Amino acid sequence: MLNHCRGRKIKLQGFNNLTKSLSFNIYDICYASSKSSQIDYLEYIDEEYNSEKLRSILEEVTNIIEAKIVNISTQDYDPRGASVTVLINEGHSPRNNPNDVVAHLDKSHITAHTYPENDSVNGIATFRVDIDVSTCGTISPLRALDFLIDSFDSDIVLMDYRVRGFTRDVKGRKVYIDHDITSIQDYISDEILDEYTAYDINIVSDNIFHSKMMLKHLKLENYLFDADSAKMAKSEKTRVRTLLKKEIREIFECNNIYDRES
Repeated sequence: MLNHCRGRKIKLQGFNNLTKSLSFNIYDICYASSKSSQIDYLEYIDEEYNSEKLRSILEEVTNIIEAKIVNISTQDYDPRGASVTVLINEGHSPRNNPNDVVAHLDKSHITAHTYPENDSVNGIATFRVDIDVSTCGTISPLRALDFLIDSFDSDIVLMDYRVRGFTRDVKGRKVYIDHDITSIQDYISDEILDEYTAYDINIVSDNIFHSKMMLKHLKLENYLFDADSAKMAKSEKTRVRTLLKKEIREIFECNNIYDRES
């Protein structure tokens, strides 16, 4: 098995034992002025991203990274939220082989969980989806980055990527990474990156990578669930825009701006 890393070819001794894990937190922010519209938004988002929709997204991720689905489990929760778990493998063996995935069922998987919530005081509603893609062997979760970001109305994207463990080359030397990477952003298209403010916190020597992205431009009409921006007074537009920017900034920085500035 040949892999390329840092300008050299690596011939591996056997199965690639490296585990590549990609974790997402994607946030979609909305403003709903009344209590009834806030409930309507939560109901809408719960239906829009129910377990069947998440299932179709994860099935496409599996196709993109060229893995094979072994099993899918879905769950919708009462009152809100959904979860999907997909077990995958590299797909080297026929699907109907009973020994197909026994060795690594617990290593290659994709999961998605949704968390809709709202602040009844200021009318801000936040939808969060957590996605984890963990693979072993040669398949890489990084190939699905663009698709995952585009699959949601992503105002904030927080990503962690780590390569764990080691495998061995034909001479018995340990190999701790089998592909080139200096940043998660290396695997995101320029077209998407241009829409976001992004920065990294990376420990390259330990194969740990973290990227944060926040949408650059806030178009008010895209954030109003129950209101027409054309009918809003200028002062109201300013107030709502300030609320939305504050919410987005706080989530992006993982810090409560009001508490910090008071």
